[in-house]
Amino acid sequence: MPEPLALLSVHAHPDDEASKGASTVAKYHAEGVRTVLVCCTGGEEGELQNPGLRLEGQPFHGLTPDQERAKLAELRPAELTASAAVIGYDEVVMLGYRDSGMAGEPTNEHPESFHRAQLDDAVGRLVAVIRRTRPQVILTYGDDQSGYPHPDHLRVHDVSLPAFDRSGDPDWYPEHGAPFQPSKMYYSTWSRARMIAVHDALQRLRGSSPFDEKWFDRPDNDHRITTKIDVRDSVGARSEALRAHATQVDPSEAFWFGLTDEELADVYPTEDWQLARSLVAAAPPGGIEDDLFEGVRHRSAADSS
Repeated sequence: MPEPLALLSVHAHPDDEASKGASTVAKYHAEGVRTVLVCCTGGEEGELQNPGLRLEGQPFHGLTPDQERAKLAELRPAELTASAAVIGYDEVVMLGYRDSGMAGEPTNEHPESFHRAQLDDAVGRLVAVIRRTRPQVILTYGDDQSGYPHPDHLRVHDVSLPAFDRSGDPDWYPEHGAPFQPSKMYYSTWSRARMIAVHDALQRLRGSSPFDEKWFDRPDNDHRITTKIDVRDSVGARSEALRAHATQVDPSEAFWFGLTDEELADVYPTEDWQLARSLVAAAPPGGIEDDLFEGVRHRSAADSS
């Protein structure tokens, strides 16, 4: 019998699963693909991003800054659970590390932070999840994160690549289960074409846009896009999942919610990905895939015939 289709995405913090690829995962979950989320940290260094929770400018719940951060760390797991349910993740796995905070902060040196994790230990934890859940497709962060070089995002990339290779190698981590080799790995990407389309639509429909020159100065990696997934029927999963992170996302922020779901689906109906690794036949050179399981479905059909 062919392997059931499964997809695993690796994220750094609670809320990353909502802002990166939520509509794609929701689409595949609706099609019956098993979906697994690996969240590498608990988001302990997150700050309150929703000013609406500060009533009349007062401290959140009347807490001191240190108490507030501790309170947010308590709230974020429930927000993640709600977001994952909206998207349709069948399983959420916490990799067990602490949020490292922003680059250069003292929290980077916390002994339990993801930034300080020994590479082989972190890779082994992810390999154990891959071998148990057996995803043909893995979604992770790319090799060019110059636009937002958060230590934990960089670490996600550093851990995901060797985990892809070692999962199928019996010489690595024999204590973590039978080898299983994923077929494809994709990097999430922020498309300049998408940003321009949303920017133009906001100016046309709302009269202003939050995208200023610093956004347009970011590196243009659109030439690296290999895969466009039509998500017009699942755009709402992204918006609802973001709102589930009530402490982290301002529901009035035009950056996230300036366009309605219907307007966004009309303006830019795809989520874009970069195929980083593939052990199966995929789209021909120069072609654009429209399915993360391109080549996997064909192989499964052949195996079962």
